[in-house]
Amino acid sequence: MQALATPDELLAQLAEKLKTLLHEKAIDNPLMVGIHTGGVWVATRLHQQLNNSDQLFSEPLATLDISFYRDDFSRIGINPEVKPSQLPPDVDDRHIILVDDVLHTGRTIRAAMNELFDYGRPASITLVCLIERSGRELPLQADIVGAHIKLDEGEHIKLTGPEPLAFELQQAQNGNNKNVSKEK
Repeated sequence: MQALATPDELLAQLAEKLKTLLHEKAIDNPLMVGIHTGGVWVATRLHQQLNNSDQLFSEPLATLDISFYRDDFSRIGINPEVKPSQLPPDVDDRHIILVDDVLHTGRTIRAAMNELFDYGRPASITLVCLIERSGRELPLQADIVGAHIKLDEGEHIKLTGPEPLAFELQQAQNGNNKNVSKEK
């Protein structure tokens, strides 16, 4: 894997890119939504950074737990740490900023969008991801990305946290993940 900036460095880049995009699209008062778990960590930091500098959000950070929307739910069963989603009761005509930590296959994002549409019909959804890695299975892409990385088959990158945020590279061996390196 190529050298990677720290999560804090990537978060600063994401904040600047997001401010620019919202200004270019003339989007006022968007709703930021983090996907549990790593996406909430990233969204929490972004929400704080952007509200400290520009007061972009009038509402608190919203969160999604997509456990019941996963397409592999029937195979792997329920996540033992299911958390309730916390969204406003109506997202109709809202500009949503959907935040996740690592965009890999696209299936988590598909599940998150399915859940969002159960709450209403957003005006738009802007996808923000700290890392976009190789291995997409669905035709989804992030609008704003901190870093694009290419990993070999069997390699995975994980965001650990919430304090401090760090990246962990995992190598699958015989069906088991083995941690091979840790980057902060």
